[in-house]
Amino acid sequence: MPGIANYSDGKYYIADGVEGVIVGQTDVMRGLFAIINHLAGLRTTVLVQGETGTGKELVAKALHYNSPERNGGKFVAVNCAGIPESLLESTLFGHVKGAFTDAYKDRRGMAKEADGGTLFLDEIGEMSPNLQAKILRLAQNGEITPVGSNLQEHVDVRLVAASHRNLEASAATSMRTPGRKTASGDAL
Repeated sequence: MPGIANYSDGKYYIADGVEGVIVGQTDVMRGLFAIINHLAGLRTTVLVQGETGTGKELVAKALHYNSPERNGGKFVAVNCAGIPESLLESTLFGHVKGAFTDAYKDRRGMAKEADGGTLFLDEIGEMSPNLQAKILRLAQNGEITPVGSNLQEHVDVRLVAASHRNLEASAATSMRTPGRKTASGDAL
């Protein structure tokens, strides 16, 4: 596909001065490059799904650095699977002094750090449903509440989430209630 920005010699260069390149010359890869270029210009949340090691973070970086609206801001990556659940909320949204035992001072979260840029949430499928609901509020309204605070704060971030799981199938499975049946007798 001629005309794809940053594509030459079978490589998609994320941006000038940014480390990383996505390699591929097949029609599927050229289609991916076209999708990246299209999404980069939109104000939308993006979910990138793929097996471990397939370059999901490179796609997120390409979206950020090729976005006319976001490329001047920070790209902040958070590995949701690598942070204990008990610390993840504070890591993402920050906390106020006294919110928990070792909270000796207020701390900005990664969402605030990414304000004006992109927040990349790697392995979002490993996050608890409770925390996913808070991420949904961030995605829909740009609102966060630091741990221990009653005040909501506004941030302007683009969310790019990634998972190695098929999240749609996982959600459908978790929505089924054992013992419920449809009118035709099929189990839900």
